Amino acid sequence: MKSRARSTAGDSRLSVRKTKAEKDPNKPKRPPSAFFVFMEEFRKDYKEKHPNVKQVSVIGKAGGDKWKSLSDAEKAPYVSKAEKLKAEYTKKIDAYNNKQSGDPTASGDSDKSKSEGDE
Repeated sequence: MKSRARSTAGDSRLSVRKTKAEKDPNKPKRPPSAFFVFMEEFRKDYKEKHPNVKQVSVIGKAGGDKWKSLSDAEKAPYVSKAEKLKAEYTKKIDAYNNKQSGDPTASGDSDKSKSEGDE
């Protein structure tokens, strides 16, 4: 009897779930962090030095270890590039939010708080 009660409770939870809202294909994608900017370059170098390694997990682990071993000075170029990408994204998302609201004079602060809650 207990197993039957569990399955019934589990089914009721599943029926309560809402479907995911459809994503807008025109919405700008979030920018990569400094680590992911680093990983783009690292993957290219790693594949050149180790052409036989095809496992993504091995490359990711090597990249993570390398990132941890870098000093702040060595990370600085990746951090600055990530900041530039984030600034571009902020401009694009503000324009996107203003276009969605239909009010080009809308304040960027109120739209920004809405977009942070959505993500």
